[in-house]
Order: sequence, then structure tokens, then C-alpha cells
Amino acid sequence: MQQRENVRNIAIIAHVDHGKTTLVDAMLWQSGLFRQNESVPERIMDSIDLEREKGITIMAKNTAITYRGVHINIVDTPGHADFGSEVERTLTLVDAAEGPLPQTRFVLKKALEASLPPIVVINKIDRSDARPAEVLDEVYDLFIDLEAAEDQLEFPVLYTNARTGTATAKLAETGRSLEPLFEAILATVPAPRFEPGAGLQFRGAMLDWDDYVGRLVIGRIFNGRVRQAERVAVVHRDGAVELAKVTVLYGYEGLKRIEIAEASAGDLVAIAGIDSIEIGETVADAEAPVALPLIRIDEPTVSMLFSANISPLAGKEGRFVTSPQLRDRLMKERHINVGIRVEETGSPDTFRVSGRGELQLAILIEMMRREGFELEVGKPTIITRTENGQTLEPMEFLVIDIPEAFIGAVTQKIGPRRGAMAKMVNHGTGRVRLEYRIPARGLIGYRTEFLTDTRGTGLLNHLFDGWDVWQGDIAHRQSGALVADRSGRTTAYAIDNLQARGVMFVSPGLEVYEGMVVGENARENDMDVNITKEKKLTNMRASTADEAAKLTPPRVMNLEQCLEWIREDELLEVTPKSLRLRKRGLSGRRRF
Repeated sequence: MQQRENVRNIAIIAHVDHGKTTLVDAMLWQSGLFRQNESVPERIMDSIDLEREKGITIMAKNTAITYRGVHINIVDTPGHADFGSEVERTLTLVDAAEGPLPQTRFVLKKALEASLPPIVVINKIDRSDARPAEVLDEVYDLFIDLEAAEDQLEFPVLYTNARTGTATAKLAETGRSLEPLFEAILATVPAPRFEPGAGLQFRGAMLDWDDYVGRLVIGRIFNGRVRQAERVAVVHRDGAVELAKVTVLYGYEGLKRIEIAEASAGDLVAIAGIDSIEIGETVADAEAPVALPLIRIDEPTVSMLFSANISPLAGKEGRFVTSPQLRDRLMKERHINVGIRVEETGSPDTFRVSGRGELQLAILIEMMRREGFELEVGKPTIITRTENGQTLEPMEFLVIDIPEAFIGAVTQKIGPRRGAMAKMVNHGTGRVRLEYRIPARGLIGYRTEFLTDTRGTGLLNHLFDGWDVWQGDIAHRQSGALVADRSGRTTAYAIDNLQARGVMFVSPGLEVYEGMVVGENARENDMDVNITKEKKLTNMRASTADEAAKLTPPRVMNLEQCLEWIREDELLEVTPKSLRLRKRGLSGRRRF
């Protein structure tokens, strides 16, 4: 086996995406990638608006830097199952106060199973509640719990402050730059190994789309080399071999994807021209194709029905409103996002979209909304299995980090959702960590309640934890809906009279239609209401005639909160400008 000493491949995994992105930013700056006076936005790797807004990594991304003549490929991993199996070398980043959480655990487990050497970076050591020594002990416990090999436990440890761009190997010493981190990468991460006489072996780890060249498959070359315009073979999961042609070959330099003539073993590249390939399949030599081991892709656990918008207000706010346009967009997403599954239904206007979680589907909806699509979506439902006559449902490993004062409020809500506490740890800093095993459906609708119960101070993270027998019924929303019984515009007079019935979702002057949900009823049943009623003019004036209506501000819900709120008989109408809750059957006579 030979090595390419001038190449290193690492993946940065973390549960704190802000800290991870800040660290990558500092690495890019100190590698000399940017000019001193160059204008560069903060959190460079968060290239999608949603990533900047939500503070999470949605799409895995590649970048590359050069340090002391060595080309270092960096993969920013989202911690999702669709990319977790393709971590090549790991730099494990943990928060000095929070310690390792489920996302870190998941991808680290994949890396250790592949016998890869880790580097542990404890970030945010400048936090007032930082406890780096205890966090390091937790990291060791995590490695032991994941059955790390003895040599994997001999990992180097660095302490960083990503905001100031400093790293140090000793906590007592103040860091001056990220040079200790770069040196640790060169010393710990081995150069890529390959068989000198072997043919091409490239495994796709990510899929992307380019409007000019079409579908892109991104991954690492394990053996051989690939050139532009070369004929290659695609070895599919079922063993079938299909010939294809490399139309364009891209490499990575900093944040740019650059066209290159050829690439060899150890390089991370993007290949255009191969349309029929999925994550984990192999691009091999056309004459003698040899497949690499397949990557196992976890099955989706949550599904939703997507359909074209057919409400009375359809087509007024979006550019893409027809079912063929919706179908084309979902099929495109299926081709580039391995975590999404799209299926036809009995209706030509409706499609079943499955993913690994409610958040993943919500992100897809939000991206389509910003692209100009109008659509309607139903309540998220859990995908179940049947084995040996028993119904199995997906389970989640739930980790909650909260101040001590909110333990009672949280445990009181988790119990009815069939959550079983596995562990409770008090760090002595005023915060407590609770670990549960809970059905995936028990988490639908809980995030908003959790933030309210903890006054925005709690952290909630969860990870797929296998399948188990059906855990029993879980109560959903206890309140009913206030439903408009006619079309028109809402009035302050009508809203003022209806406020005693429940919480309103709309403000005066908003256009509504029959069957649209305008509020939450204080009781369990749904109620049709006239929210367009105007005050009648008479010749007699009461003493309070000129008093303005005192309206309580309406509850404005975001996309995730709307998906959490709806029931099976309700839909969420999504347009680029509005989110409207509605009943499946608009006519009140047909619903009752």
C-alpha cells in the first residue's frame, strides 16, 4: 500500500453548529485563503439562508486548505444518517460547557466503526460556565461506551476559542493561533492509502445539482484515477453495472469548486455526467469494475402528504402552483437528497414524502416555499413495521439539557408521551441533563412546548434509536379549532367578540375563506365562527360606541409550529407569503 503524503481528509463533527462553523472560518482565514482586506461573511460554510437562520448544518459541504504544502480536505458534516457513514477522518468538536450530545455520538460511532483516528477539540473555553476537564472525562466515557479500540483512546486533545481563532494543547497556556490544530491534523491523520495497480474506485457520499451540468455525485477516490471525458462503470447496489461518461470533473480549492482535468486516489471530487447513481454506490474502471463496500442508509421514519394547493386563495402568491411542477420539484429533491423518499399515491395531485424526521421535512417545505411553490401538506405521521405479528415503531434517544428549576415541568410532559428516563446527570452548574428513550411520534409537537416550559433556556436533541413494539396511544392536541364559516375579510369587531372562545391566529383585515382555521378553541370540539361580521350602524349611539376594540395580539406560528398543531383532518397551506391552517373539507355542512 502506498500513500499520498501531500493530502489529508478530515470531517468535522459537532452538535454545536455555530461553534463548528466559526472554527472552520478561523481555519480558512489562518490558512491564507483570503486576502487581509477581503470581505467575507461570518459563518462562511453556512451557504444556505436556512442554515444561517436556524443555526444548523443542513447540507454537507466540502472545502479545502493548504498548510505547509499539504492539501487538507475538510467536510462539514450535518450529523445526519445519510452522510454519517462517510466520515473519513474525524475531528470531534465538543462544547466546553455542554459536552458531547447525540449528533456527536452518532457520527463518532460511524467513524470509530471504520477504525479512524480521532482528534478531540474542546471549544468555547472562554464561556463563563465552561468545564473543560469534566467535558474531557465525558468524551472518554463516550469513546468507551462506543467500544473504541485501545489506540483510538490515545487521541490528541486541543482546547480552542474559535471566535478568537486560538488553540492550545494545554489548558493552562493561552493559545495564539490555530497552528497547534493544524500540526495535530498532520501528525494524527494519515495520508490516504491506495493500491498502486488498482483501477478506479470512487464511492459517492453526497449528491448535488448544478443547473448547467446537471446531477453531481461527490465523494472520495479510493483507488486509481479519473479524467474528464473518460468512460466509467457504475456498480449499483444490486450488482448491476452501467456504463457512463464523466462530462465534467471538479475539485475543491477553499470555498470554490474548480474544474480539473484529472484526480487520483485520496482526492475529494465532484463528477458530472452520471445520472443513475445513489449514495454508497461505486464508480469504477469501465474495463474491470470492482465495487467498494456499500454504505447502509437508514430507513425514513416520518412521512407527510404533499399536494398541490387547491384552496380558494390558490395561485395568488406563488409562481409554481400546479401538480406537475410540484412533482418535478419533489423528484429532483429525491435525486439529490438520499434521506428523502417520494412515492406516488392514488391521487395524481398528492405525493407521500418520507424522511428521517419532522425537521428534515419542514426544511424541505421551507426551501420550496422560498423558491415560489404553493402546496398543501398534512400532519406528519410515523412509519411503522410489522414483524412476527407485532407492530413496531421508531424510537428516539432523547437528551435534554435544562436548568434545575424546570425538571418538574419537563418530566411531567415527557411521561404522557411514553418517554422512559434512562439517566439523569447533575453537573453541579445549575443545569441537569436528562436522557430518555421515547417513541418518535412522542416528539411531534413537543419542541414548542419544551421551549415554552423552559423559557427558551433548554436544549433538546434526539437521535434514532432503533425499532420497538408499539408503545400505546399518545394524546395529541386537546383543544379544537375555530373555523371560518364564510369568505371575506376579518374585522376587529368580530375578533373582539370571539376572543373569549379561544386564541386567535389572525388579525383584522386578513382575507379568509370557508373552512380556514382562524383560531384555537378553548374546548375540545371544533366551532364554526363568523369572523367577518361587521358592526351594524344604527341611529342610536351607545355610550361605548366610540371605544376601540381591545384586541389581544394573535398567535403567529412558524412552519414547524403549524405542522405540530394540525390534526389528521386538517392541512397546512404553504405559500411564499403565508401559512394558512385549513380543514380538509372546507364546507361546514360536510364536516359535521
